[in-house]
Amino acid sequence: MISPFSPGERVLLYDNKGRRYLVRLCVGGEFHTHSGPVPHDDMIGSPEGCEVRSSRGARYIAVRPTLSDVVLGMPRGAQVIYPKDLGPILMIADIFPGARVFESGVGSGAMSMALLRAGAEVTGYEIRPDFASRASKNVIEYLGESALERYKVEIRDAYDGIDGTGFDRMILDLPEPWRMVRPAESALDSGGILLSYLPTIGQVATLRETLAASGFGLAETVEVLQRTWHVEGQSVRPDHRMVAHTGFLTSARLLRKVAVQVPTTAAEQQT
Repeated sequence: MISPFSPGERVLLYDNKGRRYLVRLCVGGEFHTHSGPVPHDDMIGSPEGCEVRSSRGARYIAVRPTLSDVVLGMPRGAQVIYPKDLGPILMIADIFPGARVFESGVGSGAMSMALLRAGAEVTGYEIRPDFASRASKNVIEYLGESALERYKVEIRDAYDGIDGTGFDRMILDLPEPWRMVRPAESALDSGGILLSYLPTIGQVATLRETLAASGFGLAETVEVLQRTWHVEGQSVRPDHRMVAHTGFLTSARLLRKVAVQVPTTAAEQQT
C-alpha cells in the first residue's frame, strides 16, 4: 500500500497546461507561482494523485516524481546523461542486483542513481571534487543515506589506472574511453561488459578500433532517438520537436581475460 505524502519528501505538481514543478514538502511551507501560493499542508497526509488549489484557484495534481523527473530537475554541475539513454544503458549493460560496477566520470550522479536503484554496487572515479560532492548529495536526496552503503566515489583520474578487480560492469562517460580498454581487461571479470557514452562518432570510431585489438568482443554501437506524439481527439501526429541525438552507446564484452602479472621471485620483484 502506497503511503500518503509526508514532510521531507519531494512532490511533482502538474498544472492544467502540463507544466511541472518539483517541490520538497515541509510543515507550514508554501509553493509559490504567479497563480498564488499552495500550502504544503494541503498535500501532507493526502494520497498521491490528489488535487490541490492555489489561493487564486489554480489547480495542480500532486504525484511522486519518477527517477526521470528527478534527473531532469535535480541540481547539477556537469551535463547529465538523459533519461532516454539511462534506461537503455541499464539494459545493454545488463545491470542486476549485486552487480559490481565501476563508473567514471560520475558527473552529477544521474547514472549512479539509476545503477544504485537497479541494485548495483557502484565504485565511481571523479576528477572534480565539486562534481563528486554534488553526485553524492543527489544520490542521498533521492535514495536516502542507506544508498551510500553501496556507493563509493573517489576523487581520482581514471586514466591513471583502476584499483581493484572483479568488476562485473564498467560504465564510462569520458572523452577518451579507449585509454580505459587496457585497464578494463584487468579490472573486469571474464564476460564483463564495458559500456561507453560518447557524443561524437569520431570518438566512437577510435574506441571501436581499440576494442577490436583487445580482449573485448561482440562490440555494438547504438543511438537512441526519442519522438513523442501529439494526440488530441482526431489530431494525431508526431510532435514538432523531438529529443534526437544526445550520445552514442558503445558496448563490448570481455572474452579474453588479461592476467595481472604478480612477481613470484626476489629477482622478479626487483625488476
